[in-house]
Amino acid sequence: MILFYYRPEMMKFYIETYGCTANRSDESIIKGILLSSGFKQVDDPRLADVSIILTCTVIGTTEQRMLNRIKSLYATSKDLIVSGCMASVQADLVKKVAPRAKLLPPDKIDQIIRVLEGKPVEERRISKTSLPRCFDNIRAPISISEGCMFSCSYCITSKARGKLVSYPIEEIVSVVKKAVKNGAKEIQLTSQDLASYGLDKGLKLHELVKRVSSVDGDFMIRLGMMNPLSVKNRLEEIISLYRFDKVYKFLHLPVQSGDDYILKRMNRGYSSEDFKDIVYRFRAEYPEITLSTDIIVGFPGEDDEAFQNTVDLIKEIEPDIVNITRFSPRPFTKAKHMDKKVPTDVAKERSRYLTNLCREISRKRNEMYVGKVCRALVTEKGKGNSIVARTFNYKPVVLNEIVDLGRFVDVEIASAETTHLIGKLI
Repeated sequence: MILFYYRPEMMKFYIETYGCTANRSDESIIKGILLSSGFKQVDDPRLADVSIILTCTVIGTTEQRMLNRIKSLYATSKDLIVSGCMASVQADLVKKVAPRAKLLPPDKIDQIIRVLEGKPVEERRISKTSLPRCFDNIRAPISISEGCMFSCSYCITSKARGKLVSYPIEEIVSVVKKAVKNGAKEIQLTSQDLASYGLDKGLKLHELVKRVSSVDGDFMIRLGMMNPLSVKNRLEEIISLYRFDKVYKFLHLPVQSGDDYILKRMNRGYSSEDFKDIVYRFRAEYPEITLSTDIIVGFPGEDDEAFQNTVDLIKEIEPDIVNITRFSPRPFTKAKHMDKKVPTDVAKERSRYLTNLCREISRKRNEMYVGKVCRALVTEKGKGNSIVARTFNYKPVVLNEIVDLGRFVDVEIASAETTHLIGKLI
């Protein structure tokens, strides 16, 4: 169905979003554009005139899950728009399961009305922070840039999102002000690599975070994922960001491997020692900072010694959170064609071993908080009648009490689990 003629005030849209925080930020823009144009949002694709799905394709299993969902939505929707990374780099796969679906790449989401009208997207790129937004949650994900400066050999996201384009500080601050005015209590500054912000235009990340922190209101700021190479090159500036009271003491620093040969094959640009130096420097400044990292197991060339180096790194550093992924060859990447493939059963066994190790470390680190009193922000509903609050260093605290979302509360930590703390109001 091609909507050349339509009356927005009568049209309904349905939207689903998967993957990273950048997609969540794009969702807020798409909703902002459509709602400001007179569309109405519904929660059932069968009731919508158009369904929109923002996709992720970071690994093969995610890709397959996306294709299944696209196929399902295509069968039940009057019209379908596919956005996110698959719309950018895997249009052929999308068209196989949804031949008449419309494609809206991440850097073209401002053109959603054109796509709805059946017009082709124009080859232009604008600042996303200049676009309308809809924030309907206490969490407000805001992309401060698009794309990446690097070319990791395994990464399809850099192909989908393109080269780094940083957005103007004034525009970002304006978006934050609107979000806080609309009730946002957690501002999530996000990017493919937050630590690269401004390097394409001579902008200072410190100035941006300072300006955002100065916005009136009682809210917290979560800084997104940072490439260790970018952090290494501007370490003191990055460390200074966490001195602002509103910034969660939470660092997402993906190391990917503890072996220097594998890091070189990944084209990461840093060594395991570089990573450790960064972590030690942060912990010297902020002893209770929560460290989250990522590991890819079974990368081509990872022998027993290389895997053991990763295990040793994890044992030494003891991250609070480790996101473990088995290597998945992605199209358009160098790693897809590398030799020295690791057998699937070996990669699975390594993943199981590392997962168990990391769970033990996570529980051990969480147990250090038992008996402590913390100020926390209530951010989401948990299982059953519970709620989840976030401490100053982004530790999730489950509370079996009734508290409004967006409230700051004082909690005492009663016990610890692998993934969260359990507390009570005081």
